[in-house]
Amino acid sequence: MQQKKKLSLATQIFIALVLAIVVGLLMGDYYDFANAYIKPFGTIFLNLIKFIVVPIVLFSIMCGIISMKDVRKVGSIGLKTVAYYMCTTAVAIVIGLAGGNLFKGMFPAIATTDLAYEAAESTSLMETVVNIFPSNFISPMVNANMLQIIVMALLIGFAIVSVGEKNVTVVNAFNDLNEIFMKCMEMILKLSPVGVFCLLCPVIAENGPAIIGSLAMVLLTAYICYFVHALVVYSLTVGTLGGLSPVKFFKGMMPAILFAFSSASSVGTLPLNMECTQKLGASREVSSFVLPLGATINMDGTAIYQGVCAIFIAACYGIELTLPQMLTIVLTATLASIGTAGVPGAGMVMLAMVLTSVGLPVDGIALVAGVDRIFDMGRTTVNITGDACCSIIVSNMEKKREAGR
Repeated sequence: MQQKKKLSLATQIFIALVLAIVVGLLMGDYYDFANAYIKPFGTIFLNLIKFIVVPIVLFSIMCGIISMKDVRKVGSIGLKTVAYYMCTTAVAIVIGLAGGNLFKGMFPAIATTDLAYEAAESTSLMETVVNIFPSNFISPMVNANMLQIIVMALLIGFAIVSVGEKNVTVVNAFNDLNEIFMKCMEMILKLSPVGVFCLLCPVIAENGPAIIGSLAMVLLTAYICYFVHALVVYSLTVGTLGGLSPVKFFKGMMPAILFAFSSASSVGTLPLNMECTQKLGASREVSSFVLPLGATINMDGTAIYQGVCAIFIAACYGIELTLPQMLTIVLTATLASIGTAGVPGAGMVMLAMVLTSVGLPVDGIALVAGVDRIFDMGRTTVNITGDACCSIIVSNMEKKREAGR
């Protein structure tokens, strides 16, 4: 008897996504029911993903460093990664500002009186630097502070490498733990289609009609910029520097892309992103270092959102942004992306910082706050695709470097 061919994870997630949109639109008048009885199952799935992310990041980075056995190699990978992330984030915000200016005349006229938005207190550059380093062994893991977990993993990884031959037992133990958590991750990811449906359905039920409302043009502008950045920048870089066909790259990334779109969480998509990039040929040691770092500091999609929203809010207040102001936005958004968490809604905090840097009213965020989740779905998708692209590129560069020795 012939065995039935199983649907791929990407296909399952896509079917769940389509069903969520259809059911969500049909449940427009029953949003309370969707929020009360469907969303909790999505939250349970997201909680499981968050639970597995911390040990995955901690052990995969440590095991990556141990397998490299060379501190200089880690430095080489780190330098290439940060340089790529900074460059693509700067390009992304330029695309966002260009798109915003191009479609500015089509933005709706929205009244700005009686607007109020309470901005979260922004941290200074030095505070951000200080906050990277943990003061407690347990606290970063409890709070899922990814930057601090990465620093912990680097320190412990380097220490194990420095101890040398005496650490065989510890190395084997950490490798075994890494395998166990990876297997646990595989089990959780099998629930992805259910999680996607339960996360997205209430969002569509609440925002469905609002999308076709007054902010449709701003959303469309942001999504056009997201597509341009992904198709042009990532296709060019992965094709030229990563030695991989862009079609193969996007096809292989489809499960992670669909999951990111529905969950709106870079950190939540991390386990699936690791799986996809390794299947595409990225080495495990590189992807386990580059991707957790990217989920924390690489925010290309968020940078595009800053540019489009800054132009839109300025237009609503009748303010014309000058070239120096736009350059300030590029610089602020690029630097702000380093300290922003890869969780839903984090872009709003960055937007407040960007608006403040050029003297635009922070109250203007209230104009886009209602549909922020719709923006968030697109920007998260771009964020994680950028991380994966970097993983493929750095992995290819390292392979060439080793082959040339």
